[in-house]
Amino acid sequence: MAGTEMQIDIKKHAGTTVVRLGESRLDAAIAVQFKERFRELTEGDKNRVVLDLGPVGFMDSSGLGAVVAIYKHLGRERVFDLAGLSPPVSRVLTLTRMDSVFNIYPDTDAALADDRMGNAANAHH
Repeated sequence: MAGTEMQIDIKKHAGTTVVRLGESRLDAAIAVQFKERFRELTEGDKNRVVLDLGPVGFMDSSGLGAVVAIYKHLGRERVFDLAGLSPPVSRVLTLTRMDSVFNIYPDTDAALADDRMGNAANAHH
């Protein structure tokens, strides 16, 4: 990654931290860097975390692995949800059955409107 800074930003809302990845691809080229930046950005708070993948049009197994690693890193005491999945990214989650692990929202507004703090039964389709 010579000289290019990954596009990732963070916004805090009441009780929720939204992390938005502004990259078109979440793949092997950025997966490790993404994981490290995400951990840095969310370290030290106990908020629910929503990962907004809106700009991401492609995710491979490395990208999925990074998302799962983040989920495990946050631990059971923190809620971790996904939002804004493009159809190709959504397909990766469905094919790997990870759509049953994560709460998935159409966008961050829907995620923020859901104050149930990660009740999967209410978040799906």
